[in-house]
Amino acid sequence: MGLRAAAWAMALGLVGAAPPPDGWGVTPLPDPRQEAAARRLMHELRCLTCQNQSIAESNAPQAETMRALVRERIRAGRSPEDVRAELIERYGDWVSFRPPPRPDTWLLWAMPVVALGLGAVVVRRLLR
Repeated sequence: MGLRAAAWAMALGLVGAAPPPDGWGVTPLPDPRQEAAARRLMHELRCLTCQNQSIAESNAPQAETMRALVRERIRAGRSPEDVRAELIERYGDWVSFRPPPRPDTWLLWAMPVVALGLGAVVVRRLLR
C-alpha cells in the first residue's frame, strides 16, 4: 500500500470514529414504545465517564454517544437485551448496573443477602 492510500485509509478511519453531531443522543425515537424501551435500558447502563450515573442522567459526551447508539439499535428493531449484550461485549460487565449472573459474579449477587444476614445477627445479639 502506498503512502497516499495509507493516508486515505487513515482519514476515512478518523471520519468513522468522529463523535456524533450535537443533540444526536437526545432526539427521542418517533415510536413511543421504542423510546420507552430505550429509556429503560439507558437507566440500566453506566456512564463510563461519570461512573456512578446512568447514561440517561449523564451530560458527558460519551453518554450522549451511548444514548444515540441505544436509540439507533432499538430503532433498527434490536431488543434491549441484545443492545445490552453488545455494550457489555464492547465495554465489559462494568457498563451495566445489572451485571449478568455468572460464576465470576456470584459473589457480587450474593453480597446483599450476606450483608442482610450479618446485619440480622448483629441486631439479634444487641437485642439480647
